[in-house]
Amino acid sequence: MPTESGSCATARQAKQKRKSHSLSIRRTNSSEQERAGLQRDMLEGQDSKLPSSVRNTLLELFGQIEREFENLYIENLELRREIDTLNERLAAEGQTVDGAELNKGQLKAKASHSTSQLSQKLKTTYKASTSKIVSSFKTTTSRAICQLVKEYVGHRDGIWDVSVTKTQPVVLGTASADHTALLWSIETGKCLVKYVGHVGSVNSVKFHPTEQVALTASGDQTAHIWRYMVQLPTPQPTADCNQISGEDEIEFSDKDEPDGDGDASSDCPTIRAPLTSLKSHQGVVIAADWLVGGKQAVTASWDRTANLYEVETSELVHSLTGHDQELTHCCTHPTQRLVVTSSRDTTFRLWDFRDPSIHSVNVFQGHTDTVTSAVFTVGDNVVSGSDDRTVKVWDLKNMRSPIATIRTDSAVNRINVCVGQRIIALPHDNRQVRLFDMSGVRLARLPRSNRQGHRRMVCCSAWSEDHPICNLFTCGFDRQAIGWNINIPALLQEK
Repeated sequence: MPTESGSCATARQAKQKRKSHSLSIRRTNSSEQERAGLQRDMLEGQDSKLPSSVRNTLLELFGQIEREFENLYIENLELRREIDTLNERLAAEGQTVDGAELNKGQLKAKASHSTSQLSQKLKTTYKASTSKIVSSFKTTTSRAICQLVKEYVGHRDGIWDVSVTKTQPVVLGTASADHTALLWSIETGKCLVKYVGHVGSVNSVKFHPTEQVALTASGDQTAHIWRYMVQLPTPQPTADCNQISGEDEIEFSDKDEPDGDGDASSDCPTIRAPLTSLKSHQGVVIAADWLVGGKQAVTASWDRTANLYEVETSELVHSLTGHDQELTHCCTHPTQRLVVTSSRDTTFRLWDFRDPSIHSVNVFQGHTDTVTSAVFTVGDNVVSGSDDRTVKVWDLKNMRSPIATIRTDSAVNRINVCVGQRIIALPHDNRQVRLFDMSGVRLARLPRSNRQGHRRMVCCSAWSEDHPICNLFTCGFDRQAIGWNINIPALLQEK
């Protein structure tokens, strides 16, 4: 007969031990149950002053507790059996663990020791990784230092648009729902010129690239071109504002809104009539801009068209049709004859006038709600903002998908890009203004604390890269424009 192998014999012995051990557990369990039954009978036989229902409930509860202890006792026996089996196996392999006498307490001690070592390693790794994440987050949110420099208060209604001249003297322009456009001294905050030629809300203001001429679009279905002459007042010392990181915030109520009863523009020179009036739209003219060179201008309207005009003759050169719903904005390229228009139909279109004989159009589809603005940047990029709470950066050579997407928590209004530093300023419906770089990394949020910042929806932003005091301007429906100094670290600029 074949001899039984050592491993089979060991398995048989272990099986027999488990069987005998199981019988002993059952015997122990039955004896415990018998003893518990005797104790219960004794208790029931004793006199008690408790009502029978309460007594029975207590006996039931004590019985449940007893059964729980019995289960724990059985588990304890099983654990001891497994410890014995482990010791036998180690002894058969010629190894010993702590003298081959390992009880439950020692096993727990070793397990606790190894667990604590593992826990310590996990904690160390976790702390190292999270500290890197937190450090990276802190670096991201403090890349820019934002300082409020000046507030420009004088309009009697919300301000839709803000713009800065590209020629000397450098002044600030604002377009308001109070039917006026105002020009301001950036340094002093004083109103320099008041334009009152429109009979509807002034929705946009843009300055000629080389002359002291402004272009305004209005709800009266026209766009006006008017000339201004300004003399800057002597700058006066401004109050020292502490530098504030763009993450502190205190909520404002509408009671904190600046009082608009005092008209700061009442004593400044007033212009009442335009040089030229552009009249070809059948609806609100929501935006207007100059083409490169300043000889032509483009307007965008709620009549779903954009019009291209000769400035000198007011002649309509092209009517740009194709949008399915009202236009919301138009913008021109700083160096090429390119126009981009945005619309409530969730698209924006690129119009190419570089060839005088023809003009082509490309449609960008990437948003799910109204495209509130689309602007050119350096090179061949366009940045679009939408009510779907996203901002997208596009490459004009590849219109299929954006090269970067910024997701926000509020609808985005008229955005503006700082060409030199490649920073996007995002004004929001929720009164915030956030700064991002072109790759979608968040740099800062303009402060809204210590009664600083906008109290209502922020409608527009505009960069002034050459001004020594303010390099970003914002305006909102709280009837004020604000000048900011944005300090970007040199390391970020090089990047």
